Amino acid sequence: MSKSLSLLFAVSSVILLILTGASLSYRQPWLALLFIVLYIFMVGAGFIVKAKIRRKQQND
Repeated sequence: MSKSLSLLFAVSSVILLILTGASLSYRQPWLALLFIVLYIFMVGAGFIVKAKIRRKQQND
């Protein structure tokens, strides 16, 4: 995986965690739950993209 793509997944995941903390501080638990779910999907998408790129490189 390229460094820029890795950075994109890392920064977006950190932003989602910051938004989770902010929504908890504003006493919005449903919004915090939404951001946690989005965070899990973002991390999972990063692993999926990494595996697909690695698999494609091995087949070439």
